[in-house]
Amino acid sequence: MSMTVAALCETAAGERRVAITPEMAKKWRARGVRILLQHDAGRAAGFPDAAYADVEFADAAAVLAQADLLACVLPPDDAALAQLRPGSVVVGQLRPHGASARIAQLVDARLTSFSLELLPRTTRAQAMDVLSSQAAVAGYRAMLIAAEASPKFFPMLTTAAGTIRPSKVLVIGAGVAGLQAIATARRLGAQTEGYDVRPETREQVESLGAKFLELGVSAAGSGGYARELSAEERAAQQQALAEHLKSIDVIVTTAAVPGRPAPKILSAAMVEGMKPGALIVDLAAEGGGNCELTQPGQRVEHAGVVILGPLNLPAGAPLHASEMYARNVFNFGELLLHDGALAPDFNDELVAKSCVSHAGEVRFTA
Repeated sequence: MSMTVAALCETAAGERRVAITPEMAKKWRARGVRILLQHDAGRAAGFPDAAYADVEFADAAAVLAQADLLACVLPPDDAALAQLRPGSVVVGQLRPHGASARIAQLVDARLTSFSLELLPRTTRAQAMDVLSSQAAVAGYRAMLIAAEASPKFFPMLTTAAGTIRPSKVLVIGAGVAGLQAIATARRLGAQTEGYDVRPETREQVESLGAKFLELGVSAAGSGGYARELSAEERAAQQQALAEHLKSIDVIVTTAAVPGRPAPKILSAAMVEGMKPGALIVDLAAEGGGNCELTQPGQRVEHAGVVILGPLNLPAGAPLHASEMYARNVFNFGELLLHDGALAPDFNDELVAKSCVSHAGEVRFTA
């Protein structure tokens, strides 16, 4: 019998993505793999059951009973994990940091699990990099939310009633999300700046037609992330940034490192120094926020400045987010398949470093 790759309807609140799209189902089938989906697994993402060719459908219990590999967007709930057969493989964003209870359950159930957030940020891993693909969606949507919530137009407008100057937009963090936010702000006609403590991002920011904000602090780190600033560096950064923020209309913050609290970049005092009507969209809200006033999932107004802390932005553009995510999952899945069977090669760095549990053993410490 061929191996069965399966996916369920996602159960997290507000989650609309799916881990297997019709296009990727075809690619799995071309590898001789059987695809089994829960009824309506892709409907919320824009993929009704009729869009899938040569795919079988069943209820959740039947899917879990037959799955050799369960692809997921977010971690399945405890009940679903308990129904998987020992030796089954789970692949997705398993959010392993601080999730010791979930990891213990995976180990006790003798499931092999791979958390794609743990993939090394290498050239070879780019085609599997769910953090990057979903961050691109989040950065795009964050700027659209900013444009909608701002009391000002983004572009310059010349009208019979006078000329309206463009909004001044600052994006803090020039990773994938930040660069996509910058590109979107530019398309919307805003006067756009980007800031990052990693000096190598200047060229990327400027290539998008934005100005790179220079604050005199460099924190180049490893693995594509910034290192933690010293107390002196942080004080210098905050003093220079606070002065600059007085003229900014919209700020989108995107600085986050998986498994760690988001760095606090905007203090309450800095917000109080901004002009009334200014807006902050904190893309790092799930990690506690880059602004100390951010409330995850909430709208906060402080000293005339509005702070938004949106959550799970990729789920708000589920069709394209799913297409990218499902491709990431498929590309990683190819590392696990050999001669039509699941045979992970733990000598492969990408396989080993993304593994959370295997054969009743913990491979990642939360």
